[in-house]
Amino acid sequence: MTITSSHNRRLKEIRKLRQRRRWRERSGRFVAEGEDLLAAADAAGWEPVERYCAAGSGLAGVEVERGLLASASGLGSGTRTLAVYDERWAESATGPLCVYLHGLHDPGNVGTVLRAAAAFGVSSVALGPGTADPFGPKAVRASMGAVFSVPLVKQDSVSGLPGVKIALAAGRGVALSRLCSELESRDAEPPAGGTSLLIGAEREGLPEEVLEQADHIAHIAIQTDSLNAAMAATVALYELTRMAPHR
Repeated sequence: MTITSSHNRRLKEIRKLRQRRRWRERSGRFVAEGEDLLAAADAAGWEPVERYCAAGSGLAGVEVERGLLASASGLGSGTRTLAVYDERWAESATGPLCVYLHGLHDPGNVGTVLRAAAAFGVSSVALGPGTADPFGPKAVRASMGAVFSVPLVKQDSVSGLPGVKIALAAGRGVALSRLCSELESRDAEPPAGGTSLLIGAEREGLPEEVLEQADHIAHIAIQTDSLNAAMAATVALYELTRMAPHR
């Protein structure tokens, strides 16, 4: 059976999940679009609640008239397939390498951090106060499928983060590359619980109360004033992992 009505209940639900964070939080579900993202979900073992495809595309799922599927899509060019999934949240942040995001408002940045986290083998990403929804459509797309492979945690405070806490703050503390070298030469064994990297918003940075709870404050040595938050997280993860598996 092919869906041919714009008033179809399931299409209305998809639009709500795509457009409203409160609706996603209420239902505990989200939408992913495109063959690559759905393939990433399949590879990670995520079973969709519902799966849809454009009529005549030959893809798996409930067929939807092409124009109607495009109208439910958040992509400018439409999509040939999309699916609804249940959100997954881990119980707690874990090491050996954790990334904590505080006040990162841009969902594209959040998704890009998830992509970097997957690339560098991060154990968990903790979402602190004021951080954009990682299951929002822009974040899901920017993650390039990492949202399905990196454990996500809702984190109210820094105190629950594992291991040594390193806070990134532009122009403050020591250069991160130097700190990594010092930590590596000082510790013969990885620190208990591993390392947590703390990232704030691009403009505001981390608030003072968060910086005060960090074990170390570091910056990335650059020629300009600041980096995009997602870029900074990517560079920092490279520094933390290039010399030793636990950093």
